[in-house]
Amino acid sequence: MSAITALFAGLLFSAGLMVSGMANPAKVQNFLDLAGRWDPSLAFVMAGAIAIGSLAFLIAQRRKRSFLGLPVQLPASADVTLRLVLGSAAFGVGWGLAGFCPGPALVALGAGYPKAIGFVAAMVAGMGLFEIFERVKLRTTQRPQ
Repeated sequence: MSAITALFAGLLFSAGLMVSGMANPAKVQNFLDLAGRWDPSLAFVMAGAIAIGSLAFLIAQRRKRSFLGLPVQLPASADVTLRLVLGSAAFGVGWGLAGFCPGPALVALGAGYPKAIGFVAAMVAGMGLFEIFERVKLRTTQRPQ
């Protein structure tokens, strides 16, 4: 049941990204171009997403199990670290330059946007490098002294 629910949620999310224009890099870049052809429409998409997400987190914080009976797993830390700030900055720069973030990039790849191929390939490579560095770091910190 959870796989069917996840599939439905993913399809609904991707349809929303297509309808809102979030999978179109030109629309995203125009939203970020405050000095040029600024398109404020994505601000409404983001405001709606933040409102719904905030409500979902409020409900989830009060529950031990999800509506499907699975354990609720929320972030354990609310600390703002240098790693978080640098990661957020890298995300923002990538979003501004390419016009994609991960979810819309996958939707655009599925929709056949050629620009999405390079972005998704670079994203997967970056995720792979991150995993390699994390494993090396974990092995180095766990060595007996």
